Amino acid sequence: MLTTLSIANYRSIMDLTLPLGPLNLITGPNGSGKSNLYKALRLLAKTASGGVINSLAEEGGLHSTYWAGPEEISGAMRRGDVEIQGGQRKNVVRLKMGFSSETFGYSISLGLPTPSTSAFGFDPEIKQETIFNGPYFRPASSLVERNGTSVRIRNGRKWEVASQYIQSFDSMFDSHADPSSAAEVFHVREMIRSWRFYDHFRTDADAPARKPQLGTRTPVLHHDGRDLAAALQTIIEIGDKEALEKAIEDAFPGCHLGVISSADGRFSIEVYQKGLLRPLTGAELSDGTLRFVLWVAALLTPRPPSLMVLNEPETSLHPDLLPALARLIAHASQHSQIWVISHANRLINALNQHPDCNAIQLEKVLGQTEVQGQGMLDKPNWYWPD
Repeated sequence: MLTTLSIANYRSIMDLTLPLGPLNLITGPNGSGKSNLYKALRLLAKTASGGVINSLAEEGGLHSTYWAGPEEISGAMRRGDVEIQGGQRKNVVRLKMGFSSETFGYSISLGLPTPSTSAFGFDPEIKQETIFNGPYFRPASSLVERNGTSVRIRNGRKWEVASQYIQSFDSMFDSHADPSSAAEVFHVREMIRSWRFYDHFRTDADAPARKPQLGTRTPVLHHDGRDLAAALQTIIEIGDKEALEKAIEDAFPGCHLGVISSADGRFSIEVYQKGLLRPLTGAELSDGTLRFVLWVAALLTPRPPSLMVLNEPETSLHPDLLPALARLIAHASQHSQIWVISHANRLINALNQHPDCNAIQLEKVLGQTEVQGQGMLDKPNWYWPD
């Protein structure tokens, strides 16, 4: 489980460090930075799959994603005594992201490229990566360090050079995740790769989830929900069938789900409703009903990830379904660390009743995303490697 997340110089996030728990609820008014926090976490996840540079390029490059405000916001600026103004920068431009868990922590620093004749001169470079032991970085806790083009790994009290030249666009996860020689790199990479993000289930008339699809065992629902019927059948056979039935009954009293397979191996869903003489097919379900069933398949996965992030799960759902969704999310948080980013009051109120809910309300102050009410003593210890 992640215990701390820290982001610096990403869009509206100048410097943000969050304490995390099993169930994290991120709220705040429109424009407060919820989407930027979500994007930063997705960008951090890309480091383990070789896509962090491409993802930044798709966002317009480091020039577009870097914090656009002054390097420092003084007390006088906050009080309104002087206008917001910037001077000559004291530090080089760096976008920094990092986290710590119960066992390992990781941080990455990205910067503008050094002048060269390459046609890829606008691609950001990975300047530094560090894997450390414990809740926050200390020089003595450092296990693996990447500075510029070199990577070294701690072996007892000594450091061993693993590589003297690594490409500026490659993370050390790309070339040094060997479980025998670099177990820490392998462990952290696999942990990050297990993270799952759900932010867009298709429920339109042509959505794959509405139509019969070739079925194979599916312990992990696709991010757009295309393999819904197979995922539900997998839960029925090797997952928590009782929790699935309970979730459907909780949201739609008197209803139950069925999965049928055709002779050619295609799966489709059926919903049996009280009072109807035949079940409803996926093509007949309302957007809200189909979306709730998709959340059931995602949250009751037989292969729980270490982290699951849900971005605005209330979309297309009737407010009366939100308490049932909250109970489903709370159940899933027993097996995975959950992030919920939401602005639906009914879902927020229901989740806040859970004893493990870590509610984080964001606000924007002078263009900067901050945690409402977070004081110096509330902020977890976090130090960036030099």
